[in-house]
Amino acid sequence: MDDNEMNISQEELTSSTNNEIPKRITCRQDFTKYFGKSDNSVNKIYQTEVPQICKDEPCQLGVDEAGRGPVLGPMLYGIAYAPISKKQLLVDLGCADSKTLTEEQRDGIFDEICNKSNEIGWAIEAISPNIISNSMYRRCKTSLNAVSMNSAIDLIKGAIDAGVNVAEIYVDTVGKPEKYQKMLKSVFPEIAKIVVAKKADSTYPIVSAASICAKVSRDHALRAWNFLEPDIQKEYGSGYPNDPVTKQWLSDHIDPIFGFPQFVRFSWSTAETILDEKAVDIEWEDVEATQPSKNQKISMFFTKTTFNGNGEPQRKKHNFFTDRCLSNTITL
Repeated sequence: MDDNEMNISQEELTSSTNNEIPKRITCRQDFTKYFGKSDNSVNKIYQTEVPQICKDEPCQLGVDEAGRGPVLGPMLYGIAYAPISKKQLLVDLGCADSKTLTEEQRDGIFDEICNKSNEIGWAIEAISPNIISNSMYRRCKTSLNAVSMNSAIDLIKGAIDAGVNVAEIYVDTVGKPEKYQKMLKSVFPEIAKIVVAKKADSTYPIVSAASICAKVSRDHALRAWNFLEPDIQKEYGSGYPNDPVTKQWLSDHIDPIFGFPQFVRFSWSTAETILDEKAVDIEWEDVEATQPSKNQKISMFFTKTTFNGNGEPQRKKHNFFTDRCLSNTITL
């Protein structure tokens, strides 16, 4: 993992002071300080200590996300894993699709998952709005589906590298389940069972557990968001593009030159529309004249060969070499 990610080792399980990012998340309240002191312009990964039983016994691992649709805030990907022999434990904890639970229920189940740290492990990745937008705008665009799949794969790899004995993987799909499942099987050929399905979070308790970890962590990430920009109002509604309160917040927090705060996914159409209406127009340099013609002959890519008095071919050097007085050498 890189510098933007946090791996937790046994030696690091120490109490943190008020000025430190918690090294261990033992309950939902720890998320407030964890995200409140984070650099929100980069992704962050948190992974729990792997229970010994999850190293010794075959485990099932679930994957789900929270915050895919909003125009505001990070998208959170979560995984949860537990021994296959402990399936009933997840049911007893009340693991269900996080969208069907109240916030109070989700928070309570998450704390119970943390209390079962000797039997259940989990990890999350907070994908920055900045990273999401830049990925979708770069020259070689990365779609939101690709961002999601890459996060899921990295979290699964992180668990395996940490020693989790993964035997079964269950994933709530993005895109077509069949295509996603085939891709995961090619990445993890050693895993005996991989299931990618729609609404997996309401079918498989281990995916429900991952869904709860992702949703609870996103809720706290939003509350604890550290705005670097001045004079930001915290009442932004649900964060979804069709929310009038969210739209008004976007209109109220646009800078005509610099655009939106980092809290905004500016690649969303709702944000783009407001940028078009309220931001200063930018005139880009016209590069069309330097672009090659659409109808090109293959002969354009070759130069004619001329011959000297001895009948030997002479090749004209590229301007790069002649302008710099460079010549060929055969000895060093």
